This record gives sequence, C-alpha cells and structure tokens, in this order.
Amino acid sequence: MPIIYKICPHELWQQAEALGRFTGAPVDLADGYIHFSTPAQVAETAARHFAGATNLVLVSVEAEVLGAALRYEASRGGDLFPHLYGDLALDAVRGVVDLPLGPDGRHVFPADVPPGAAG
Repeated sequence: MPIIYKICPHELWQQAEALGRFTGAPVDLADGYIHFSTPAQVAETAARHFAGATNLVLVSVEAEVLGAALRYEASRGGDLFPHLYGDLALDAVRGVVDLPLGPDGRHVFPADVPPGAAG
C-alpha cells in the first residue's frame, strides 16, 4: 500500500477533522489541487516550503484509496508529485503525527517514515 504525505499546519488539520474532510491549504486552493509528497520527496518539501515552521503535522495517506482523483504530475525538477483533484476524505488517512523542528532547525520525521523521506 503506497503512502503519500501531506504537511499541514496543526490548526488547519483540526478544522479538517471537525469538517470530516480536508479541502486544502491556501496554496492547494489557489492551485486547484491538494499537494502531496512521496516518501522520497517529503523531507525536501518540508525544507523548501515549511523551513522553520512550527506546529505542523505530517499526514500519512493511502494513495490507492484516492482513486482517479490522484494524479502524479511533473513539478520540482521534473519529479512526479502526487496531486489530489478533490477533497481528501479522512478514511484515506492512515496517521497524523506532529512534525517538530530538531536542534538543527530541520523537521524531525517519525521513525516509521521510510529513510528516503528523512534525509
């Protein structure tokens, strides 16, 4: 079961839980799809787009559950990134954990995130 990741402010994720679905962060709404990262991409996504940000969560999502609304499209450096065209139903979520900053200022990923994601 392939897992993809969404980095999200904690408060925004709380709103999604109350609503029963995640409709996207402001950047997602502006672009017309919800941005995700693969395990190999998520650490760089954190470094580029969330550098120094606190109070974040890492949302693990089972990609196959999303069906045809999930598309892998070329983005940063030509890499294929997962983009969800529609809301994220919470039944596709496999976990939500805090994403704290380490002493070096980089985000500390949980031990169960594949090694390619953490460095």
